[in-house]
Order: sequence, then structure tokens, then C-alpha cells
Amino acid sequence: MPTLTRPAAVATASPARRTSPRRTGRRGARKGLLFALPFLLGFVATYVVPICYAFSQSLHEKRSSGLGFGPTRVVFTGFANFASILGDSAFWSSVLRTLLFGTAQLTVMLGLSLLLALLLDGVAARAVRFFRAALLIPYVVPAVVSTVMWLFLYSPTGSPLLDLAHRAGTDLDFFGGVNTYLSLGNLLTWQGVGFNMILISAALQALPRELYEAARLDGAREWRIAWSVKVPNITGILVLTGMFSLIGRLQLFAEPLLMRQIAPESINTDFTPMMEIYDKAFRTGDYQYAAAESLVLAVITGVLAFVFYRVTNRKMS
Repeated sequence: MPTLTRPAAVATASPARRTSPRRTGRRGARKGLLFALPFLLGFVATYVVPICYAFSQSLHEKRSSGLGFGPTRVVFTGFANFASILGDSAFWSSVLRTLLFGTAQLTVMLGLSLLLALLLDGVAARAVRFFRAALLIPYVVPAVVSTVMWLFLYSPTGSPLLDLAHRAGTDLDFFGGVNTYLSLGNLLTWQGVGFNMILISAALQALPRELYEAARLDGAREWRIAWSVKVPNITGILVLTGMFSLIGRLQLFAEPLLMRQIAPESINTDFTPMMEIYDKAFRTGDYQYAAAESLVLAVITGVLAFVFYRVTNRKMS
């Protein structure tokens, strides 16, 4: 009797499950969004929400009922505050004053930063680290502390600089007229020259050394290498530092506010746009008008930074 053999089981391998590139991309995007979520929440909480709140406040205005003796109430006025800013001579004078002062001060500060970075580029590595740390100290010191320190040096009663000047038979006045701008510019240059020098020096260190060797073989001296080889290859960082510094000057506030305590006749309440906004918000109490001014200043800063970036990039390219 024939034995019945059981047919061998045919192993059928199931095809490997393939994930489409689109699904993989979506999964990666979701993971990336989860990683970026803390930053996005912080950005919305610290930037988007305050800007929206300031815009909402700028569309309102405080008005008194009756003949001005009744309680004040906040009413919706649309873009009336922005229309008033267009004719506000104090605000636009502060913007123009800050731009003219910032242009002169930034030219000196960035010029010194570039010069120091070029000098350090030819120094030994150990010396470079020491000088970088030493020149960065003024930037690390808080603005209020450094301003108070320089106010002591500018003080007409206890300044050691004035004491030395009197002993030499000369009179110095750090405030009044153009001296006010020179004193403030000296303080801001002392604060920012080290930080900008660090950025420019890092850009110089990233340049290939073969460029310098080729220039030396062609007979170029060090000053020629610095001007014709190094500077043209770091135009990007020069534009970046200039743009950041310009934005910082339009936001100038703490230094002139503290200097006003010594020289109120030279630095008024609308010396800079930020001081004008601060005065409107906390001395006058017109928060709605101050919110409109802050938004206008933000737009001016963004437009000027964009124009500065495009113009300088076009000239240096």
C-alpha cells in the first residue's frame, strides 16, 4: 500500500514592507517640529504675542469724558496714533539724531575692530587668545555697570581725568554741545569694539593660508596682503557686524538715560527714539501712543537694515 506523503510546505516570503519617501519625509518633519517646539513656543510668547498686543494698543487712545475732569477711557481710534506720529517732530528728530550719531560712531568702532583683528591675525596663537579675552571684557560687562563706571570718569566733581587736566592747566568738559556725542560715542565704542573684533578675527582665521603664501610669492607686503587679500574675503562678516550695530544704535536707551542724570541740559527726554517712547509710556502715561511709536521704530529699523545689507553687499561684491 503506497504511503501518502505530505506535500512540502512552500515557504512564501512576504515582501518587505517599504515606506514611501513621502511618508518618511512627513515623519522626519514631525520629529523636527517636536525638537523645534520649545523654541517656537518661546518665540511666540516673547515676540509674536507682545507685537500683537502692541499693535492692538496702538489702535486705541485714552480720552477724558466731559470737560476733561471725568475718568479716562480707552477708545478705538484706528490709525490715528500713526497719523500723529507722521507729524511728530520730536520723534523724527530723535531718529535722525540717532542715525547721524550712529553712522559716525559705527565707522570708528568697526574701523578699530577691523584694525585690531588684522593685527591679531599675525600674532602667535597664545597671544591671540590672551588679547581676545582682554578685549572682550568690556562687552561682557553689563551696559549699566560700564555706563556708571564711565560716568564716574566723566563726573565734574570726582573725575580723575578732570583732575589731571586741571593739574596740566587745561579745562575739560565731557558734556555740552558736540562733547556730549563724543563722550557717548567713546562709551559705546569701548563696549562694542571687542565683540566685533572677535567676529572679524574668527572670519580671518577661517581663510585659507594659501592665499597669503601666494601673495607673498608675488612680492606683496603684509599691509598689501591685509588690504587686498584679507579684507575683500571677509566682506560678509563686515556687513553683518555693521547691520547688527546699526540695529543696536536705533535701540540705544540705557547709556543716554543714565548719562542724563549728570547732564540733563545736554541729553533731553527725546534724545533717542527709545527714550522718547519710554517718556511717553512711563512719564506721560500714553501707552497707546508709545506702542505706535515702537512699531514705527521697528519698521524703520527693519527697512534700514535691509537697505544697508543690500547696498553694502552690492558695493563689496
